[in-house]
Amino acid sequence: MRCWISMTTLCIASLAVAGCSTPEKRGLAFSGATTAERVQLLVDETWTDAEGQRHVDQEIFDSVFAMIDEAEEFILIDLFLVNDFLFEPGPEMRPLSKELTERLLVKRKTHPNLPITFITDPLNTVYQSVEAPHFTAMQQAGIQVVWTNLDRLRDTNPIYSKPWRLFAKPWGTGPGEAYKNPIGEGRISRRSMYKLLNFKANHRKVVVTEKSLLVMSANPHDASSAHWNVALRVDGAGMELAWQAESAILRLSDAEPAHEPVFHRTTSPSENRLLLLTERKIKDHALELLAHAGSGTRIDLTMFYFSEKDLKKAFIAAQQRGCKVRVILDPNKDAFGRIKNGIPNRQTAAKLVQAGIPLRWADTHGEQCHTKMLYVEHADLTASLLLGSCNYTRRNTDTLNAECDLAYRAPVGDPNMERARHLFDRWWTNADGRIYTTDYSTYEDPSVRRKIRAWLMEATGFSTF
Repeated sequence: MRCWISMTTLCIASLAVAGCSTPEKRGLAFSGATTAERVQLLVDETWTDAEGQRHVDQEIFDSVFAMIDEAEEFILIDLFLVNDFLFEPGPEMRPLSKELTERLLVKRKTHPNLPITFITDPLNTVYQSVEAPHFTAMQQAGIQVVWTNLDRLRDTNPIYSKPWRLFAKPWGTGPGEAYKNPIGEGRISRRSMYKLLNFKANHRKVVVTEKSLLVMSANPHDASSAHWNVALRVDGAGMELAWQAESAILRLSDAEPAHEPVFHRTTSPSENRLLLLTERKIKDHALELLAHAGSGTRIDLTMFYFSEKDLKKAFIAAQQRGCKVRVILDPNKDAFGRIKNGIPNRQTAAKLVQAGIPLRWADTHGEQCHTKMLYVEHADLTASLLLGSCNYTRRNTDTLNAECDLAYRAPVGDPNMERARHLFDRWWTNADGRIYTTDYSTYEDPSVRRKIRAWLMEATGFSTF
């Protein structure tokens, strides 16, 4: 009897602490540096004209498709949302999931021996409750599809996740009709809904071949195709760093890569510095950039979600030191045809504005300002860009989600730095008759109730941001 009780207690304890191992031991929270010469800032932007007509300019996925076409030795992709959930065709919308799938299928047909690995998040099947036809087609064509094992990531909301590990996880996931699919058509099972409420994700957006690396904020998600997004494409550098970072996700998911490439290390003649950062290392680098910014330093932030307390304090401290801080935030009002309540950005905005930081809202019309980009100028006449998948929230910056950013440092005269400055200025001033942003007062929210709710959601992790 005592033996049975001891074994049961041990089993329960092991389930309770599952998912809590040190992220660094799993290869997460990665940081790697190199130099880079051929770097390109890519932008997807949406605006309205004086008549209220929406316009969309896009560069990112055209570059992704070009990378696929150019690959000769391997393709490794890690993308979060790849589906047509909630997609409504329109003149400014693209079926990006279909376009990406077809591009890869053509590549497989013309290069049948080319190793292709596609890492993604099980949210694309709503945790095995619905079919994922894009990935089914890839697998049938011989493309390796790896579903990220989210259970091995740290729990974002342990108040919920610990009981779930004990009582629901052992039953697995699968199809069912218990609940309406909250992110698309059809219905899903209780088991899948319970797993969804863990709010975990492999949120990375990375494409790497033997020739190029691209890290972005964009998803090839049809309903997201009009979102604002940014990316950095690097040719001839950084690919080995990306492979190392993505290998951690493969190991996490008990998968072997379809191919183990041989990287020929070369030294770039450029002194421009490139950092590939994942998970907590992204926050560390952002805090470092802000901490070293002296009086008069230009700091521009465009962010989809912003709620992380240390980063808020760092921006306020920079403003108080005399830095020229400006912030553009998504108003958190649109989510694929659904109206949101502005949490957490409106509460963060109130705190920043109270501290004297100039702030404007992206003037969205159904789309989202999905950009996550920080631009900082330095006293040595260089500048830094930090961009990628990482929102400035606890979940995104504390090694709870899987995230990936690139940090690029170059002279202020570098074409990418000049473009970043011009881009932010255009968004800020609504130049050339294009309406990108609106005044802070447009979505100002003094509600104490929502302020408390936003704090609780961030602190407990029981939220979608």
